[in-house]
Amino acid sequence: MAMSSIHDVRYKNIIIGLIRTRESLNITQVQLALTLKKPQSYVAKVENFDRRIDLIELLDWLDALNIQSGSYFLLLQQLKELANH
Repeated sequence: MAMSSIHDVRYKNIIIGLIRTRESLNITQVQLALTLKKPQSYVAKVENFDRRIDLIELLDWLDALNIQSGSYFLLLQQLKELANH
């Protein structure tokens, strides 16, 4: 049986990175939700792995957290390479 993509370690690392970034910027789920024009429950469901976000939504999150998408994806690639060594 194939693992659900929402439980894929690569997807989890993306969301964990978003959570850590949001928290390091002292942005609450409510504040992020307001910026995204979504309910707070949307942010909570994504962060609790109850809801998957697509690429467009990920780019919106990065924009809301003022993160350049290229930098974020480069960091994820570096983390993947470190994990493989």
